[in-house]
Amino acid sequence: MLQIIELTGGNIIATKASGKLKKEDMEKIHPLIHAILDKGMKVRWYFEMEDFTGWDLPGFWEDLKIDTTHAQDYEKIVMVGGKKWQDWITQFMKPFTNAEVKYYDLEDRETAKKWIKK
Repeated sequence: MLQIIELTGGNIIATKASGKLKKEDMEKIHPLIHAILDKGMKVRWYFEMEDFTGWDLPGFWEDLKIDTTHAQDYEKIVMVGGKKWQDWITQFMKPFTNAEVKYYDLEDRETAKKWIKK
């Protein structure tokens, strides 16, 4: 499941992922991205993962389509999680975007929120 959380506003999209993400979850993000782009701004995405187990295949495909379509539209991406593979995903995506990309552990989520707002 993907929840939109309170940090969202301006050019920030803030989400919290848990369980397995599906295509419908990823489709929630696309209108938010376009609302920011329509204002002439780049997107900052705060992506928190708690009890997150990954994507089902259609969800992964939708996420990949969104990310490749909008690779140049991101300014900053911060991923917050508690598992080594989540940090690995963060490192893996860096060459595919011009955005600043960082990873923080869950206990450092407040620092991550401050960073995405700067």
